[in-house]
Amino acid sequence: MSPDSPDGNLSKRPILALVGVAAFVVVMGGLKAAAPLVVPFLLAAFLAILCAPPMLWLERKGLPRALALVGVFLGVFGIASLIAYIVKGPANQFGRELSGLEVSLEEKINVALASLGEKFFHETKPTEHLIDFGQVFEWVRYLFSGLGAALGKTFLIFLSVLFILAEISSFPLKFRAVFPSTRESLAMRRFTESIRNYIAIKTATSLVTGILITVWLTLSDVQFPILWGLLAFLLNFIPNVGSILAALPPTLLAWINNGVDTMLLTALAFFVVNMLIGGYLEPRVMGRGLGISPLVVFVSLVFWGWILGPIGMFLSVPLTMTIKIALESNNDTRWIAVLLGSESDAREALERQGA
Repeated sequence: MSPDSPDGNLSKRPILALVGVAAFVVVMGGLKAAAPLVVPFLLAAFLAILCAPPMLWLERKGLPRALALVGVFLGVFGIASLIAYIVKGPANQFGRELSGLEVSLEEKINVALASLGEKFFHETKPTEHLIDFGQVFEWVRYLFSGLGAALGKTFLIFLSVLFILAEISSFPLKFRAVFPSTRESLAMRRFTESIRNYIAIKTATSLVTGILITVWLTLSDVQFPILWGLLAFLLNFIPNVGSILAALPPTLLAWINNGVDTMLLTALAFFVVNMLIGGYLEPRVMGRGLGISPLVVFVSLVFWGWILGPIGMFLSVPLTMTIKIALESNNDTRWIAVLLGSESDAREALERQGA
């Protein structure tokens, strides 16, 4: 049987699949080992993608590239420094009060469970709860400690952003040189534009979400509103799962300090804001979007968190979207992108096959 025959190619597929899986395992193992070095560069790439449009806009308005670069860089550095200054105090206070909050939460849960047991089962003895909600606050501290550790390499991050922005104008020329054919050039252009648009829109909607949550929690007199607004901003990058994770700590805190009424109002605030932003505004602004399966969202959250730590959780969806778009641009790997995508992606693939 000839190796070039269809049967020969078919017999090679299991071997190629095994080689691909082995290569994937090796690459992911290398990323996990190099996470302390990789994470700052991923954050730098993320910031550079956000900074590219205003810098290119300034260049189109006639400002020299060097001045546009310095202006955008100073603006980003100033905003980052301001956020760090505002969040530092509440974050330190939350860390000091964490153990006390866990004890108070455990007492609240035991009292509630004992009351339910007495009402329905005529049992006054406190019932052991199956879920340790105190771990929610510990999880929040883990996330912010990971973010702080990554941002501790501020010099490396901003230096990387500076060099990326300095060369960003030449990227289209390099892409045309590497991908000379029109089809490949268009695919690469769609790839870069999709990633840039997704990150820009998601950042804008996440910022609005964080501001609205901060204002609502401030008016409701919930402790650490700025901290929970920042958490809502960060976790809004994770569709479906992120809004639930962001709502848990402030809702439980409102129950501990303010009672059931404030707890319900806090939960309602997160529900309303996320329905308006994620369910109404974001789909209209993003259009078709770059949807991925909710299962893939959850798996990517766990996977990238395991590979890159807390920052991997924040960047899990953008990283998965990047892989999905890259797979879509190649006919041989488009089927993997369909598996990662939403139901609408599968329907479109079936329509193309039937056309």
